Amino acid sequence: MNHERVLELIATRETVAGAQAEQLRVQIAELTEQLVVVNAELADLATTRTTLLRLTGTTSSTPPTDASTDATVASPAYQQILAVFAATDNPLRAKDICVALGTGTAAKNTESLRAKLKRLVARGVLTEPESGMFTLTQPAGNKPEPTPES
Repeated sequence: MNHERVLELIATRETVAGAQAEQLRVQIAELTEQLVVVNAELADLATTRTTLLRLTGTTSSTPPTDASTDATVASPAYQQILAVFAATDNPLRAKDICVALGTGTAAKNTESLRAKLKRLVARGVLTEPESGMFTLTQPAGNKPEPTPES
């Protein structure tokens, strides 16, 4: 096979791969639009719940306080952060997460992310076992059982 034929095959494959990439970009754009709509609805529902509870004087212990009902945690930026944690069992530093997200590791990037991580700690989604190290909070049902000593 001569090199012109090989180059022709490469060009054909590039055309096919380019078309596939464009189809995927369109799908991603459509899904991103759908996600924006759903996240807006989640935020609206959280606001409506809060307003209703304030107007009726209902105590804050009545509504679900699960982090999944928190509009902040439901936002795409926070979901990307949580996806990084879901991929590992190890505690992570802000800089490690910046690298995983591809946001850059300059001080402005790590400090912005660290603020988000601290918000997730305050909401009980993450824990900070040692200063600067963050990990997912273990649900009550997933904590290891203490072993009885014999």
